[in-house]
Amino acid sequence: MLERLFKLKEHNTNPKTEISAGIVTFMTMAYILVVQPSFMGAAGMDVGAVTVVTAILSAIFSLFMGLYTNLPFALAPAMGSNAFFAFTLVAGGVVSWQTGLGMVFISGVIFLLLSVLGLREVIVKLIPKNVKLAIGAAVGFYIVSLGFKNGGIMQIDGSISMGDIKTPAVLLTIIGLCLLVFLMSRKVKGAVFIGIIATTIIGIPMGITQVPETLVSMPPSIEPIFMKLDIMGALKWSFFPLIFTFFVGDFFSTLGTLIGVSAKANLLDEEGNLPNIEKPFLVDSIATIVGALFGSTVVTTYIESASGVEEGGRTGLTAVSTAVCFALAIFITPIVGMIPNQATAPALIIIGLMMLSGLKDIDFSDFTESFPAFATIAFTIFTNSISNGISMGIIAYTFTKLVSGRYKELNWGIYILSIPLILYFLI
Repeated sequence: MLERLFKLKEHNTNPKTEISAGIVTFMTMAYILVVQPSFMGAAGMDVGAVTVVTAILSAIFSLFMGLYTNLPFALAPAMGSNAFFAFTLVAGGVVSWQTGLGMVFISGVIFLLLSVLGLREVIVKLIPKNVKLAIGAAVGFYIVSLGFKNGGIMQIDGSISMGDIKTPAVLLTIIGLCLLVFLMSRKVKGAVFIGIIATTIIGIPMGITQVPETLVSMPPSIEPIFMKLDIMGALKWSFFPLIFTFFVGDFFSTLGTLIGVSAKANLLDEEGNLPNIEKPFLVDSIATIVGALFGSTVVTTYIESASGVEEGGRTGLTAVSTAVCFALAIFITPIVGMIPNQATAPALIIIGLMMLSGLKDIDFSDFTESFPAFATIAFTIFTNSISNGISMGIIAYTFTKLVSGRYKELNWGIYILSIPLILYFLI
């Protein structure tokens, strides 16, 4: 049955590899079960309910992604959107959390319409090939920076500096990184999985890994946030720029993940496009709409899916395995909470490294091609946003072609695409 559903032989993989990859993806994503409730709690939402909703949505739509698209991508509430929602909109006094969820719902409807009409796929095909190649590398650098920050190796407080390696937390990250380098250099099967588990165990005597008193807990009710969104309250012209922010952020974050991770999995065609990309876009759109109904911010495809791909995941069975883990997490949150950031950080660093291979295919001999690629990578890294990177890369491509007098290489679509992206930065 698994072969019929996921075409494992065609993708040169097997159930053991796919399931292991799914577990690894879950481990690198599990932090959302802690972060999402913390952020939404700051917005005045019920923390227990948010925790359960986060696990439910991640399970349902990772399962949907795996079965419908046969791609190794997992979904969960988006980190960028939840911070914007909680701290800028709600805590900032702009809207109530109910109205904020209404805005998320509206943005999801826009996603869905564009997906059904095939316009999202059209937009993807408009993006120049060298920018697409840069997206993969940009995502790689982004993942590396996540690893450095989560592990404490990098400190960001107005400026970027080295973390204190004498502290147990940073030391554990370095130990985990050394262990993973050893395993990878020896080409040990399941290196990422082994590295995360081993580092978690090493962290126990160091006082970093906290062993829970109980392994199983019953989930609280989701009633305090379920179907509490205020759609009518969100339908104000003054809120359009905020809804647009949700839209652009999710669209290009998802695009960056799909292109970047698919490149690593060798799923892209010669033009750097993902065949049948409309399917994961559709899943992503529906996830955001349903997520808002349940009481969540934008639900999107997770960049941490790259960890499963690096582990060998190539089909939807990887995403299904991740979904099962999230479903179980509803009842075993204490166990999930054991895995410290210091255990997953080394995995993110190594995975990010593996995604930089696309740099070699960028045409650096042509400045009008290399500068947009550079802009994509630089703005992703230094603004800590994949959306910013892709948007600026497209704008830079249009600008460099125009000022170089090579405007004939531009099509009408790239002009139309550049205008709302410029507005995205100005609004």
